[in-house]
Amino acid sequence: MTARQTTEQTLENLPLWAPAEESLADEELAAGFVAGDDACLAAAYHRWGALVYTLARRSLGDAREAEDVTQLVFLAAWRGRGGFVPERGTLSAWLVGITRRKIADALSARSRRAELVAAAGSLMSVHAQENDSQPDAVLDRVLVGHELAKLPAPQRRVLSLAFYDDLTQTQIADLTGWPLGTVKSHARRGLHRLSRCLHEDGVLRHQR
Repeated sequence: MTARQTTEQTLENLPLWAPAEESLADEELAAGFVAGDDACLAAAYHRWGALVYTLARRSLGDAREAEDVTQLVFLAAWRGRGGFVPERGTLSAWLVGITRRKIADALSARSRRAELVAAAGSLMSVHAQENDSQPDAVLDRVLVGHELAKLPAPQRRVLSLAFYDDLTQTQIADLTGWPLGTVKSHARRGLHRLSRCLHEDGVLRHQR
């Protein structure tokens, strides 16, 4: 198991609302966090996880998405802990800064998904006017899911996280532990293959 996987598992197993470790002052906790002390990661999550979650929930309006953002914030903070400079502010303020960036990423992903859905809807509307044999929208969704399931696992995971969980490619890289370039490659190849399959035997068959 890699260090990243260990960190993800640690965060997943920590209850967000657990009481904070009161024996450490904020400065001591921050020092241990930067030094790579797992116990300080857990203490930081206990102490400020609720704050991060609340900010995300208020901005996103979705509990599950706020939980995902909360985990992404602490993963990013842990990976980039060397960039925390105590002289510039507290650890909690630094975490809030990361939170705002992750919220912005989530909102951006949501906007891109809305644009994708709108574009797809517009395209299908045009085809419906050109051809009375346009498949039912429900059948289209079933066929898309069917074709998505045929993709290689890495491509399927990247596209599923992007389309269904509204994650950006950077967030997918954080979550999976894959390099950003690898995520982009899986997305590009997956979209190309999905498009080809849909044209050959799927929701776009009627265009031929």
